[in-house]
Amino acid sequence: MSVLLDVKNLRTHFHTHRGLVKAVDGVSFHINEKEIVGLVGESGCGKSVSMLSVMQLIAIPPGKIVSGSAMFDGHDLLKYKPKGDEMRAIRGAKIAMIFQEPMTSLNPVLTIARQVTETLELHLKMDTQTARKRAVELLKLVGIPEAESRLDNYPHQFSGGMRQRVMIAIALSCNPKILIADEPTTAVDVTTQAQLLELMQEMVNRFNTSLVIVTHNLGVVARYADRIYVMYAGRIVESGLSEDIFLRPLHPYTIGLLKSVPQLGQTKSDRELVPISGLPPNLIDMPQNCAFLPRCSYHKERCRLEPWPELHAVGAQHYVSCYVDTRETS
Repeated sequence: MSVLLDVKNLRTHFHTHRGLVKAVDGVSFHINEKEIVGLVGESGCGKSVSMLSVMQLIAIPPGKIVSGSAMFDGHDLLKYKPKGDEMRAIRGAKIAMIFQEPMTSLNPVLTIARQVTETLELHLKMDTQTARKRAVELLKLVGIPEAESRLDNYPHQFSGGMRQRVMIAIALSCNPKILIADEPTTAVDVTTQAQLLELMQEMVNRFNTSLVIVTHNLGVVARYADRIYVMYAGRIVESGLSEDIFLRPLHPYTIGLLKSVPQLGQTKSDRELVPISGLPPNLIDMPQNCAFLPRCSYHKERCRLEPWPELHAVGAQHYVSCYVDTRETS
């Protein structure tokens, strides 16, 4: 399985009036062909910023990509100018993104037709009539009823779930190699969440597209992801195949996340959820040692004295950033 996107040592910082925020601090990950990858962690851990950095969509200022590389089709995307033609040719056509909050991602003053056909006209050079015909096909593909008559509606005339389907249609319009879904189920109910996730999986299989699901909800990626990256305080603390993360978690943070998620089949005595105590660290004043230390029940003296550990292999595709072997303490 060949690698489509290979990100190394990505660092993205934000200069604020209170100090320097290290939102992404040395993140490395890769996306293979035709696979679904989950990027999970608490709000504010750097998930979305990592993806926006790869797409060169960080607002400069206050943000700045300090270091790193993002190799795609033999080129480093981070070497391109954010507003240059090379990067514009990548966005939408080769790497597409479904942005968080469908309620605000679509332009409220433009019709659905204009917003779907814009990408087709820009990247595929379609004329207006051909683009409109293709837009109807895309809306039908993502399950929007009466697609032809609804094409001239505005976003406020669609429900939250339907707007998210429109976003999926736009993202898939040019058959990209990678589709990034940033919190794709945040603003919709549980039933619609399941429908949207099934739809995205179907689209991935149909178009041979790789999918990155960015979410704070482990339940969202449990069924669909082939591999998972777990982020905390701007870094990846554990990565591996889905079965490794869910059945053999090793980092205390991953273990804490799984313990705080309700599961079917639990007995009455096991139903009580165990929250992760404490709060995430202040990204402006990060500690030199492990950032999860104040919230960790597994820590040892070494964790206090030494720098935050690098990721190291504990299996064929399983990596963890921790000095403690939690298998020995459980």
